[in-house]
Amino acid sequence: MAREFTYGPFTSRRLGLSLGVDILPRSKICTYNCVYCEIGATDPTNLVSPQCRITEPSNVKHFEKELTTLFKYIKKLDSITFGYNGEPTLNSYLEDFYEVAKIVRKRTNWKEVPPKLTLFTNSSTLYKQEIRDVVKKFELVLGKLDIATQEDFLRINRPHRDVPPIETIIDALTHLKSEMPKNHRLGIQCLFYQSYIEDFKSNNNKQNIESLSKAINKIKPDIVQLYSIARIPAEYFIYSLDHQNLVKIKQKIEKSLSNSTKIYCY
Repeated sequence: MAREFTYGPFTSRRLGLSLGVDILPRSKICTYNCVYCEIGATDPTNLVSPQCRITEPSNVKHFEKELTTLFKYIKKLDSITFGYNGEPTLNSYLEDFYEVAKIVRKRTNWKEVPPKLTLFTNSSTLYKQEIRDVVKKFELVLGKLDIATQEDFLRINRPHRDVPPIETIIDALTHLKSEMPKNHRLGIQCLFYQSYIEDFKSNNNKQNIESLSKAINKIKPDIVQLYSIARIPAEYFIYSLDHQNLVKIKQKIEKSLSNSTKIYCY
């Protein structure tokens, strides 16, 4: 069977056995051009505004057929995971794809607990209410936030000029958490890295970690996932932070927490 939207299942270090769902064009489309991106650099023509909407024919029926066929053979999954090739909330049909996944999951005879519906987002579009109204339908939302100072945000995430300031993104994540159903979970993903270039500092710096801690206290996510690079990053001078240093960052953030957020290192 030719697969248009899905890949895997594969073992994810954060999600368990995951079936990937990619509803973006085959070339990466994103609102960021992060120095550490493991998909690769964003082509300048595909670095888009958070107001951009992909409105090509949705082929939702093809997605339904693809999932239905796959689930004849796959009877155990931990997650059906939307994301990967850029920012999935740019697709105008995200809600339609979500509804199809929900329907096909329900009519599948799972051997164990049915997989959760998960969404990766870089959080850049969440300031828009209509986007949050769709995103909050997912049972697990993993929102990116590894920078909490505007200076580092512009230097490291290299956003499109229309992307709002980092404080607006933090506010949007805070609103999303308050709007989500109680049985749905919000996770914050923080990728930390090191740099070979002395004048291009890592986000593993005191000011950023303190600012991130304040942001996490404000957002009150259910979980925070600290991790580092596992594949080739977009820029040659970026490399992985070891687990020991991730644990140190975890301890620093935990000291400043005033809520029940759980922090994990991967």
